[in-house]
This record gives sequence, structure tokens and C-alpha cells, in this order.
Amino acid sequence: MISAEIEAIGRDVVDCGLKVHRALGPGLLESAYEACLAHEIAKRSHLVRRQIALPIVYDGMHLDAGYRIDLLINDSVLVEVKAIDMLLPIHQAQLMTYLKLSGHRLGFLMNFNVAMFKNGLRRIIR
Repeated sequence: MISAEIEAIGRDVVDCGLKVHRALGPGLLESAYEACLAHEIAKRSHLVRRQIALPIVYDGMHLDAGYRIDLLINDSVLVEVKAIDMLLPIHQAQLMTYLKLSGHRLGFLMNFNVAMFKNGLRRIIR
């Protein structure tokens, strides 16, 4: 079960994603959407960290394998930003892996390269 506090953060994140999509539409680079989304979420007084290194813990060692969380909100909600033709199962698997490695439970895949934002949004709970 996800706490009410984390659910509220999740609602803000989705609302901010919709606002960014309405303002910019599809067709930009992923980095542009990430920057605008981070700004929009921060305007709501949330702590937003970008491009957080996510090491793999293997055999007691922390190994930097190049994984990065696009956005981490209030140290509890992950957002993976995409600007691609369509979300595939591998993208959901990627977010599930990030949730598992980070120990967080709630994450969102947001693909901004769609005509309707809801068609590019996936909510994932681990």
C-alpha cells in the first residue's frame, strides 16, 4: 500500500506532466521535457533531483553501471521521462528495475511524444 503522502506527490507529478504536455506538445527532446517537468514540480514546493546515479549492489559492492533516475521527487517518487514513438514493455521493466534498485515503491513513465498525454502515462507500483 502506498501512503497518502506519496499518493499526493504522485497526483502532483501527473498534473505537472499534463501541464507541460499541454504547453509544449509532442516533438521535443527528452531533456527539454525533463527540465520543464522538474521546474513545474519544484514550483509546487517539492524537492526535485535530476539524473540521480543508481548503482547496482552486487556481492556487497556498489557498482556504477551508468543507470540514472531521470527525476526523483521528495526522495520517494521516480519519474522516467521519454520522448519516443510508443512505450514498450522494456520501458516498464526499466522503471520496475529502478524502483527495485532504489528501494522506492511508486514510479511514473511519462512519454511526451504522444498526441494525448494519458496515452503516454504509466503508473507503476513495486
